[in-house]
Amino acid sequence: MNLVVASDHAGFPLKAQVIEELLKVGHLVADLGTDSTNPVDYPDYARAVAQAILTGRAERAVLLCGSGAGASVAANKFRGIRAATCHDSFSARQCVADDDVNVLCLGARVIGPELALDLVRDYVSARFSGAERHRRRLGKIAAFEADFGK
Repeated sequence: MNLVVASDHAGFPLKAQVIEELLKVGHLVADLGTDSTNPVDYPDYARAVAQAILTGRAERAVLLCGSGAGASVAANKFRGIRAATCHDSFSARQCVADDDVNVLCLGARVIGPELALDLVRDYVSARFSGAERHRRRLGKIAAFEADFGK
């Protein structure tokens, strides 16, 4: 799978481990930054991730910030992006299976590296179920985006 990974300064220390794990299990991965712990703004990295997915450069992404919440909020502002903050394995799998999430957001100040890598593996191995009820719900979300000019 083609993936992109990005982080703000809070997520930077965990980002290299995430990329290494994804490469180890055979994925193609592009690093969209940041490149240090110097303070930066997470919305810039959410934009980079969204653009990569929306232009077809990547199928999915992992986006890291301090809590995972800010990155998720920013990424979800882009039409067609479905981002979820996950801090447990069930959510990391289910967000893809039910909601076809294409951006996993992790809080590097909330979870440790071992759990983060477990969640990344769960996320990338999950597949959208395609169940009618889930397609119907995603259709409603797409209608929200269309109705409100997102």
